[in-house]
Amino acid sequence: MKISVELTLTPIQDNYEPSIIHFIKKLRESELKVLENPLSTQVYGDYDTVMRVLTVEIKEAFELIERGLLYMKIVKSDRYDYEPHF
Repeated sequence: MKISVELTLTPIQDNYEPSIIHFIKKLRESELKVLENPLSTQVYGDYDTVMRVLTVEIKEAFELIERGLLYMKIVKSDRYDYEPHF
């Protein structure tokens, strides 16, 4: 089953950028398709693969920050090639 996941990591601390950059770079190194924009990062792929990667990388990201939030939306389909038609 293919899924699309939108992630927003929000460290609640000063000097937050390095932890966000580290998280995104780790996702880029995975076998997932990754798209980024200024507000969130999207990953696409097989459910089991995506969740395995996210479990490891979210845990590491949380270990590197003092406090933080992670917002995650999951869609049951691969929306990587989505183009609006309006």
